[in-house]
Amino acid sequence: MNKKIESLVDELREKLIAMRRDFHRYPEPAWTEFRTAAQVVRRLEELGYDVSYGEKVIKEEEMMGVPAADELARRQRRAVEQGADAEIVELMTGGKTGVVAVLDTGRPGPTIGLRFDMDANDLEEAKEARHRPFTEGFASLNEGAMHACGHDAHAAIGLGLAEMLKAVQDELHGRIKLVFQPAEEGVRGARAMVTAGVVDDVDYMLGIHVGMGHSPVGRVVCGGEGFLATSKLDVTFNGKPAHAGGEPEAGNNALLAAATAVLNLHAISRHSGGATRINVGTLVAGSGRNVIPARAQMEIETRGATTELNKFVKERAIKIVRSAAAMHDVGTDITAAGAALGGTVSEPLVKKIAKIARSVPGCTTILERGPVSGSEDYTFFMDRVQKQGGQATYLLLGTDLAAGHHNAFFDIDEEVLPLGVKLLGEVVLQLSTAAL
Repeated sequence: MNKKIESLVDELREKLIAMRRDFHRYPEPAWTEFRTAAQVVRRLEELGYDVSYGEKVIKEEEMMGVPAADELARRQRRAVEQGADAEIVELMTGGKTGVVAVLDTGRPGPTIGLRFDMDANDLEEAKEARHRPFTEGFASLNEGAMHACGHDAHAAIGLGLAEMLKAVQDELHGRIKLVFQPAEEGVRGARAMVTAGVVDDVDYMLGIHVGMGHSPVGRVVCGGEGFLATSKLDVTFNGKPAHAGGEPEAGNNALLAAATAVLNLHAISRHSGGATRINVGTLVAGSGRNVIPARAQMEIETRGATTELNKFVKERAIKIVRSAAAMHDVGTDITAAGAALGGTVSEPLVKKIAKIARSVPGCTTILERGPVSGSEDYTFFMDRVQKQGGQATYLLLGTDLAAGHHNAFFDIDEEVLPLGVKLLGEVVLQLSTAAL
């Protein structure tokens, strides 16, 4: 391992922990990461990176599941109140909270991209003595929001890596592109950045996640596998109200249409080609016991072991929703609220990283492959880079957890922060010079 990188990261340890705890204290869910993104922009500019953000890196029409305008405006104001640069936040109006930083060494070499997600969960953090963030004073200050998945750690690792790479810039070749992504939760944000072209020039693409069933610190999975492709659909049935006792035939029952859809959605055939899933997670309908329900809303998700299998379920789900609406003579609106692709990591890159990881002190257990639980919209980045001839993979960094992901008592072993920076720094250095 490069001794300069090792020494620099050791010096960064306390700063990494402080950054992670700052992000943890001010969690911001999808598309409202105004303070987080503004802090990232400010630090990257201080380090001398070429930084782009806002509408330059987000394609608005591809944003999914965006909060209402008044909610976004409230979150912008809160971000400034909590220390964000007002001018930076203004350029992120509308929820365009993505950030891309480029380090161009001026020497021939590959373009290496790394993705770090920043958003928090819609979850109230535990306020009990057994929860370390609470007892040590860095628990969430934002009601109803919590970093319960480790994205605060990812953002801190990304900024730590940026500082370390700048310090060894003279030893690097090619271009390094750091992508800070909003709205991973609900798989809503990656597509808007990918379609904006932010990784179209990338030769090697890396994504990371802490935990995900892998522990302790020192365990590294160089190729996460088993991504489930998914579609998140918001469905509204629009009927006609009427007096349920006096004139029921004058109404068009949106609740019945939704109920018809629910039963048939869960009856969609499984597929011989691989695992498929469907779930109706919410159904809200009606306005009163003696009124024919004029409106019903559902939240649906489909999943498949591959993009094609998910498409099979999604297409049938949409057909069922529309047929149920037609049966009960109501209107329907179907909106995409999130999406992720299936995906397979690039085997040559996995093997390269595994070899590099074995040289990094602290990386004690190196696995070439390991399971990813669920879906991840990083697959959009991976798919775009691979389709353009590049290679991509997804690394899992082991850490002990106080509780599982998306749990109110979630917390990590913060030693994963310096180890993550050290490993990624060595990977970037060796990939950038591999062809020399």
